[in-house]
Amino acid sequence: MTIPNVLAATWSDGLFVFAGETRRQELAGHSVRALVSDQNGCTLAIVDGHSLCRRTCEGVWSTIASSQLDLACLMIVDNVIYLGTDDARVLRLNPGGGIDPLNGFESMPGRATWYAGSALINGQLVGPPLGVRSMTATSDGAVLLANVHVGGIPRSTDGGVTWQPTIDVHSDVHEVCGHPIHSRTIVAAAATGLCISRDGGGSWTVEQDGLHAPYCSAVAFSGSDILVAASTDHFAAQGAIYRRPMDGSGPLQPVRGLPRWLEGIVDTGCIATHGSALAIADKAGNLYASADAGHTWLHRDRGLPMVSTVLVI
Repeated sequence: MTIPNVLAATWSDGLFVFAGETRRQELAGHSVRALVSDQNGCTLAIVDGHSLCRRTCEGVWSTIASSQLDLACLMIVDNVIYLGTDDARVLRLNPGGGIDPLNGFESMPGRATWYAGSALINGQLVGPPLGVRSMTATSDGAVLLANVHVGGIPRSTDGGVTWQPTIDVHSDVHEVCGHPIHSRTIVAAAATGLCISRDGGGSWTVEQDGLHAPYCSAVAFSGSDILVAASTDHFAAQGAIYRRPMDGSGPLQPVRGLPRWLEGIVDTGCIATHGSALAIADKAGNLYASADAGHTWLHRDRGLPMVSTVLVI
């Protein structure tokens, strides 16, 4: 089978580039996250938490902008770059290369109800900060959506000037994703299940039918199908990937060709699709790739350092 070209970013040891049969490492020893393709065939990423960087297809890196804030995620909408932070802000890159806060996000209704995620591990309360975990936009760019962990999915219909809450904060959303063609279809992975909106994020339904457990941590579209990762909780020893036609009904089905149980969860940003090519990374560092919309899979690598994001290029 044709092997898709995949970038796998890691939390602590740079970026791994899989091209054909080869694998090489870039930015070893650095944290890389939030990979996004731009319209010029380059890749944008957040490096070491404070730098917005561009990678050319030849693997040459340059810094576009820097911030004292802890950057967490990014998206590009009509050539405008938006950034989410670990302290629950949304920023926008201005034409001069500076980074401006979107003040309407910080004053939006319901913000006071947001809270940081937490879990009791070995008697200690730990968890990620209250932050913007992922962002997306409708395919026509008319609606911006930011997934706050834990704060629901704020929505803007005026380019980020003002924002409104949409889904219950306690849904505990981990990733939000807009369909690349159908502008009104949005999906989200939440602790309560797979969330689907058919009105551009204005309202949501939650589905669990077919999942072995309701905790969903990553979501993506593959053509007209929805892919979603599910597990019992964030620290589960195993997880699974499910799929269902976007306009279908009935239970979600395990993705064939993958192991029935992956090693740990597939986290936010770790399902990537591009045309008929797919890539998935689990918590143990297994990387799987498919060139035929997930009908057959190649176990591309194993034991990668903890993966933060994957991207098919």
